Amino acid sequence: MSLLAAYGHHQNSAVDVLSDALNFQEMKMKKEPLLLIVGGVALAFFVALTVNPAFFHTVYKSGWQTLRKWQALWASSDFGDPLPVTPLALRLSPLDGAPLVFIPTGEFELGTNEAAYAKSQPAHRVYVDAFWMDQMEVSNAQYARCALAGACTPPLNGDYPNRYLDSTYANHPITYVVWSQAIAYCAWAGRRLPTEAEWERAARGEDGRLYPWGDTPPDIFRLNYNDNIGDTTPVDRYPFGASPYGVLNMAGNVREWVSDWFNQGYYLHSPYENPGGAQNAENKVLRGSSFTDDAYQSVAFNRYEHYPMSPGENRGFRCVEEDTK
Repeated sequence: MSLLAAYGHHQNSAVDVLSDALNFQEMKMKKEPLLLIVGGVALAFFVALTVNPAFFHTVYKSGWQTLRKWQALWASSDFGDPLPVTPLALRLSPLDGAPLVFIPTGEFELGTNEAAYAKSQPAHRVYVDAFWMDQMEVSNAQYARCALAGACTPPLNGDYPNRYLDSTYANHPITYVVWSQAIAYCAWAGRRLPTEAEWERAARGEDGRLYPWGDTPPDIFRLNYNDNIGDTTPVDRYPFGASPYGVLNMAGNVREWVSDWFNQGYYLHSPYENPGGAQNAENKVLRGSSFTDDAYQSVAFNRYEHYPMSPGENRGFRCVEEDTK
């Protein structure tokens, strides 16, 4: 689904940006109205049913800033939407309080045969043992507790060295951490980084879907992407973008470090059972997409490679734990 227009008002005028007119270029397509009223906010949407996913909606300059404000409002507001999928099991980590969802044992298709994604070729069947994965990306507040305990070093974020201590961003994902800092946090929390096979298993399930939520093209209700907001968003947002196991933000927000070294030819000789990645390569793998990435980069099989000591505004992580039962 793609948002064509949004407007409304708040009963206390606290969200006056919604009453501004949005001028969208006229498009000839079938559309149906949908009215959503949540927490005193009336939002009216026109949902396009026949949109070419490659088409970029053109917004007139006069309406662009209003649209960005509306998107930021949507992403930052907790409307209490339930997950569209129910996790098979959910528990809290006794060490850092992170909610963990259960990912069952199973076989699935890793990678793709699509020519546009050379780093993710070829598609091949693999098997992974059951594990538990952080439902959300590790937040600034969680990382700050690790740093306070002396187990983590501060993020390497240049001009913003203390953002992870700012209460405004407490529930945003930690960023500007290098691979070794992600390893250190997960160890402190009694967990580890996922392998990329585990990560893709949690994102795609067993049906070979393109995105964590299915095959529907990305939109602003499912993920923070395409620089629509221009920053990270809280780690518990975008329930409509949840994976088949209830994991959030496996597309959008931040790319995520995994344990594997990157080798483009690894998929040609990857072991079938619990593949752990190449050994002693130059770069590490990151999975998922970020708030700066577009729809093309947001498919669940996309792979990135980065030097492990390279921090960035769009790089974070989440952890996993072995299933001991």
